[in-house]
Amino acid sequence: MGNEEAVFFSRVLTEMTLSFHIIYATIGVGVPLMIMIAQWVGIKKNDEHYILLARRWARGFVITVAVGVVTGTAIGMQLSLLWPNFMELAGHIIALPLFLETFAFFFEAIFLGIYLYTWDRFENQKKHLLLLIPVAIGASASAVFITIVNAFMNAPQGFDVVNGELVNISPLLAMFNPAMPTKVAHVVVTAYMTAAFVLAAIAAFRLLKGSNHIYHKKALYLTMKVGLIFAIATAIIGDFSGKYLAEYQPEKLAAAEWHFETEENAPLILYGVMDDGEVKYAIKIPFALSILAHGNPTAEVIGLDQFPEDEIPPLYIHYLFDLMVTIGMGMVALSALYWLGKLIKWSFVDTKFYRWLIVLGGPASIIAIEAGWWLAEVGRQPWILRGLMRVEDAATTSAHVDTMLVLFAGLYIVLGIGSVVVLTRMFRKNPVEQELEDRHAERGGDFS
Repeated sequence: MGNEEAVFFSRVLTEMTLSFHIIYATIGVGVPLMIMIAQWVGIKKNDEHYILLARRWARGFVITVAVGVVTGTAIGMQLSLLWPNFMELAGHIIALPLFLETFAFFFEAIFLGIYLYTWDRFENQKKHLLLLIPVAIGASASAVFITIVNAFMNAPQGFDVVNGELVNISPLLAMFNPAMPTKVAHVVVTAYMTAAFVLAAIAAFRLLKGSNHIYHKKALYLTMKVGLIFAIATAIIGDFSGKYLAEYQPEKLAAAEWHFETEENAPLILYGVMDDGEVKYAIKIPFALSILAHGNPTAEVIGLDQFPEDEIPPLYIHYLFDLMVTIGMGMVALSALYWLGKLIKWSFVDTKFYRWLIVLGGPASIIAIEAGWWLAEVGRQPWILRGLMRVEDAATTSAHVDTMLVLFAGLYIVLGIGSVVVLTRMFRKNPVEQELEDRHAERGGDFS
């Protein structure tokens, strides 16, 4: 296997691993917050349905955590095996956030175990709720620290380069780089948003399948309301991300927006196709790119004409940006309309059609997460460490990466199918109606 083939298979394997892991990582960050909110609402309203909601979500969450651990470990292995030159150059810098990410995970896992073991062992449920705080903090902190690594790759700082080596390193300065605030905020908030909409999709699906229980209606209302809040927050942070790119990674913004020439009053291009270097069938929003980049409709936006051809990211990231934004704005509209419909008692939001839209919103949110992650990674090309090391210089020269690709693909297929089967059987064999009856028998009172 030549170096070009090794680079190609290394990129494919890394992309496949990250694409699979991001699903479980996103759920792993967002669901603990949803569990905590549900249990808090249940305690506040003295409503057993919300308490049970937290309990059932926690059971399913454990399965996703287990798969996330495996895929997260795979990413750590692949950094050293597939990108040895990058690790030799920058490994001692990213080691600190990677260690902190591991520490955050163990912090979360310890309290998650205690939380699961102590159900019904506290007379005062507020004490049990307190155990969820470190779980949620640990889950979010894991996302923060691993995103800091990615932010450093996009905006490396905190060192001097001497004879091709990074010296005089300031770990904190490296961690708190210009990309960190917007990247961390975007990753964490979109995880909260996606988890809410995935759980909303499950609740809507159960209602569509004939389980017209108030439990599912409460779950749907809670998750759609939380989803709306974080969808709006995502849009706001996305605006800040655009301004970061305009200042620090203008080539990435220009490629994502198909902005070829530096100009003032720059329009925002949505959709379209490229035909012999000309953009056709696109929607152009006047002044919108200048506003996104600088908050000024007449501001100058740097185009791709200012960069060497070999430093321009692949132009197909334009479609990733469009897909991410379209789904994001669609979920804002879907959840806002649902909340407003419930407020004014509009029956349309309870129809089968609208519930099917909510069901589709779950996987659509996952697709938006994938598109955003690909945009972040591919948009940094050709650099693995922007301005310092190119991807082809970072990769292994091993002749066995193609074999690794096949083996890991098989592992992810098994993990993906296995987790779906386990989760499906777990809840199918223990429907909420039966669990409510069992708890009613154990504790007395009418919870159904």
